[in-house]
Amino acid sequence: MKAVLITPPFTQLNTPYPATSYIKGFLNTLQIDVFQCDLGLEVILEVFCKSGLEDIFQIIEDGEIELSDVAYRVFTQRYKYIKTIDAVIHFLQNKNQTLALTICAGGYLPEGSRFAQVEQLDWAFGTMGTHDKARHLATLYLEDLGDLITEAIDSHFGFSRYAERLGRTATHFDDMYKALQSENSYISNVLLGLVDKCITTQNPDVVCITAPFPGNVFGAFKCGQYIKANFPNTKVVFGGGYANTELRSVYDERVFEFVDFITLDDGEAPIQHLLEYLQGKREKSLLKRTFCLSGGVVTYINGSTEFDIPQKEVGTPDYSDLLLDKYLSVIEIVNPMHRLWSDGRWNKLTLAHGCYWGKCSFCDVTLDYIKRYEPVSAAMLCDRIEEIINQTGQNGFHFVDEAAPPALMRDLAIEIVRRELTVVWWTNIRFEKSFTPDLCRLLRRSGCIAVSGGLEVASDRLLDKMKKGVTVAQVARVSKAFTESGIMVHAYLMYGFPTQTAQETINSLEMVRQMFESGVIQSGFWHQFAMTAHSPVGLDPAAFGVVQTGPAFGGFAENDYFHEDVEGADHELFSDGLKVSIFNYMQGVGFDEALDVWFDFDVPQTTIDADFIENALLDELVQPLRPHDQLVWIGGEPVEMIVTPVKKSKKGEASVQYAEIIVSDVLENYALFFNQAVAEWVISLLENASPESGLKFTVQQMRDSFTEADLGDVGGFESSEGFERLREKGLLVL
Repeated sequence: MKAVLITPPFTQLNTPYPATSYIKGFLNTLQIDVFQCDLGLEVILEVFCKSGLEDIFQIIEDGEIELSDVAYRVFTQRYKYIKTIDAVIHFLQNKNQTLALTICAGGYLPEGSRFAQVEQLDWAFGTMGTHDKARHLATLYLEDLGDLITEAIDSHFGFSRYAERLGRTATHFDDMYKALQSENSYISNVLLGLVDKCITTQNPDVVCITAPFPGNVFGAFKCGQYIKANFPNTKVVFGGGYANTELRSVYDERVFEFVDFITLDDGEAPIQHLLEYLQGKREKSLLKRTFCLSGGVVTYINGSTEFDIPQKEVGTPDYSDLLLDKYLSVIEIVNPMHRLWSDGRWNKLTLAHGCYWGKCSFCDVTLDYIKRYEPVSAAMLCDRIEEIINQTGQNGFHFVDEAAPPALMRDLAIEIVRRELTVVWWTNIRFEKSFTPDLCRLLRRSGCIAVSGGLEVASDRLLDKMKKGVTVAQVARVSKAFTESGIMVHAYLMYGFPTQTAQETINSLEMVRQMFESGVIQSGFWHQFAMTAHSPVGLDPAAFGVVQTGPAFGGFAENDYFHEDVEGADHELFSDGLKVSIFNYMQGVGFDEALDVWFDFDVPQTTIDADFIENALLDELVQPLRPHDQLVWIGGEPVEMIVTPVKKSKKGEASVQYAEIIVSDVLENYALFFNQAVAEWVISLLENASPESGLKFTVQQMRDSFTEADLGDVGGFESSEGFERLREKGLLVL
């Protein structure tokens, strides 16, 4: 049995979407012969090269296509684009770094309409960001070409999506079906040429196509259409995020002209069952969460009595076969977190299946990928991290959890430090109180560089209605803990939640303004609320004060609902103003402007106190010493103890003998002062609390050890300046 796993166009330019790597890692455990490819990247590389651009410009010239002024500007520079494209692509693949100087000097890249914003970039890159600025300019160069392609070659084209309109809110299959019957565009022909090459070379029995987003769906069906027409003995399986959320009720039989099977939720068990069925080892009735056509009717089969594959048995994601050295590091926009998404090659890994919170009323908490929480041990995660680093040569990781569990993050960080791994990582979190300053310091030491989390509507009433389990003040304090430890904070922001008033929108903006001004968050983005079928709001709109107004389900996709907010504001009005304001706040400007300056209509004055966030930050996160808390020392290695000679007083009495512990840390050598007996005990304390010891050393064990050493009152020690300095230098309480 041979399987091919395909990611169709388009997801990201900088790193592979992880679905196929996850499935390949699992199929490896079953000894299945499997090959994977990211056709999104491969199409981009086929189009954005010298020969590809020559083809595109020739099509425009031969077809005498009428162009807008913007597109015509790019067309008139066609020879310059053809001359420079290969060098630019190599630069974005980090293979020709010295080109940055030429790009930044100007006069090398042809410039279209996208370059109109260049004058606004000095604040983002300054004088020291030559490489970053060059990558952003090279990205604008590609986007100018992309605009030309969209206008003159294929209206469906986009660098991170393809025919997204056809997949979004596609309750009926009609538009998708019509598009699939249309004449192939140049982009589609490139895609199908790559499909043909892959299937001819690999000769698989099964092709599994993942479509995580609406912008992958047309490409997925296009691949399936070609395979079924030209390789009729190869079975086509369709799954991924889009199927899991949108196709749970599919009944239009035309869908199965392009695929043979659609699987839902975690793919490991359904694919294993399907392969067993195709090998004659399993009855069709015992498939798991699988749609297929039976007797001309769409049939859902879920007769398997076996559980899903435990996370500890799914294997390590396998990135082999993918063209890891050919992904493009681009900087599309200068939002700091968005830059992480589009810049650099990140290995994707999940700490835990599902969400440990699982209550947010706007989220698809009823679906398996959210509601079934199953963590993986820190040791196993580190084993997988090491295996992936050895496999890919990359030590950057994006943990793609819905919300990374704080306790597991703590244990993982300790294990990373214990193994002395060099890892750079970021993830999504909930802003909960367990993210203390000490935990944030540990996460930073382990390699965490950024977190993103949902502040959503910065209104306690609405946060409670959302069941977020946080308050605005708490978010501010947790963000401060991350920021002061050196971890960047990105806030997901929402407007238009059911019953949200204009006053609450402006008050939320004021909260966000204060957080940026205080420096506790560095990045953010406003999203308008969308009501989905599998969220508590979608399941019971009336309970949240909204009315579902459609669309009528027509047998294909069902997830996004239209709705009317009978109690709330006209949310669409606020979109542009919110986005412009946060763009300015991320630049560090506009804090003194009245909030109404961002809007072209009258808005209410904020009722939030001007020092609300400042006062919230004064209320520090209290971190008392509890007996079961773990002590972890990250402050460096004691390298020497210098004992001060005993001096006798004039009365002949010996003074207390003191000792100086010299500690070598990454940034400095420093001294800790105690009396000699305590100093000797402190050295053993630091050894026990060091991650390298492999011990889980608690506050109670510290207290017992202090008492057994007969060193006096342990309470007095815990309130002493010496212990306070230990805490300051890296004795963390977790």
